Amino acid sequence: MAFLSIPNVQIKGISACVPPSIEENMDYPLKEEEKLKLIASIGVERKRIADKNVCTSDLCLKAAEVLIKDLGWNKEDIDCLIFATHSPDYIQPATACILQDRLGLSEECYAMEISSGCSGYVYGMSSAAALLSNGVMKKALVLAGETPSKISSREDKSAWPLFGDAGTATAIEFVDGSDGIQFHMATDGSGKNAIYIEDGGYRNWFTPDSLKKITYEEGITRTKLDLSLDGMNVFSFALSKVPQSINKLTERFNIDKDKVDYYIFHQANLFLNERVRKKLKLDAEKVPYSLKNYGNTSSASIPLTMVTEIGEELKSKTLQHIACGFGVGLSWGSMYFDTDNIVCPELIIY
Repeated sequence: MAFLSIPNVQIKGISACVPPSIEENMDYPLKEEEKLKLIASIGVERKRIADKNVCTSDLCLKAAEVLIKDLGWNKEDIDCLIFATHSPDYIQPATACILQDRLGLSEECYAMEISSGCSGYVYGMSSAAALLSNGVMKKALVLAGETPSKISSREDKSAWPLFGDAGTATAIEFVDGSDGIQFHMATDGSGKNAIYIEDGGYRNWFTPDSLKKITYEEGITRTKLDLSLDGMNVFSFALSKVPQSINKLTERFNIDKDKVDYYIFHQANLFLNERVRKKLKLDAEKVPYSLKNYGNTSSASIPLTMVTEIGEELKSKTLQHIACGFGVGLSWGSMYFDTDNIVCPELIIY
């Protein structure tokens, strides 16, 4: 079973960056009644949309630059860079390598990319923590972000109103003797079609037919290069697996759930997340949401929520957290960690 207890690492800072362009869901072309019902269900009133020339890497780069500066880190001392995204710059090369160069990090920096979508932040954190744990590497950056606006159809009411663009950076450091971070990770590839893009990879090559618009039902029109989201399957999966994962994590590592200050879930949608919260019997004040103003930002959603919703507390308090990412793959993972007066810059607009 994929349980990990990784000692000797601490989170030192978290930053987040969003583009300046705001799109209101009340402006989405649906009938007023349907629009209000949709917004109430998904919990997204507005989201940020990146310019066509701005990629996920640009948002993560800006978040990283500010965080490095505020931490006072020497870039030469950063040993590891993990980039978690499924919206990279290119098919090849890995954008993690490009970010190493753009950030001015050492050529000796370990750079790796993780394409796990909504669970990418947790997978990225587990990878970075494991690499630092024995003390050979001392400092790492986990950059997690997405620009789903580039892979969603504006004519798909099941996807376009839900997703927003964002990039984040998390700084981790080797600290000998610290309790570290505990994880539970899981995967079910049989659910791959629940969230996927059919064409454009090596299984289904791009062809002229990939650009043809297909109407699946009223209000859902997309091409085979656009994101396809099976909401009912995702709902059933998350409602079952997320509580299980958190319960397995807390039981395995003897974590007192009542002493956890915040539960930060991937921001899937409000209806689903609230069902998960109630199933776990968690107090509402312990479960922050960034959905209202930023939407579902996939791998960026956990750190973005921490920055926008509890940033002041992160800077001034010692807190215990459980985070859970879930989605594309299907994959999911939970992590238990402390923060102690960490560096948390104000939300960056770029």
